Amino acid sequence: MLETNTMFVTDESGNEKEMEILFTFEDEEKGRKYVVFADPEDEGEEVFASAYDDEGNLMPVETDEEWQMIEEVIGAFQEDEGAEE
Repeated sequence: MLETNTMFVTDESGNEKEMEILFTFEDEEKGRKYVVFADPEDEGEEVFASAYDDEGNLMPVETDEEWQMIEEVIGAFQEDEGAEE
């Protein structure tokens, strides 16, 4: 799943949607891997994140601490993207 720059997610209605993978990262301290992705058709540029396992299965982010760490990583990514432009 994470060897390409796209992946498919299933929404609440059971519809599959192709998403663009922005980047992946690993929290070595906790041993969890994360993928940050966006809907390429969404002009609002909403960004999503999920944990994933070695088989590429998405798993929910479970704690507020995890979300805070993910938001910090996304913020750093967005700063880097802005500096490159």
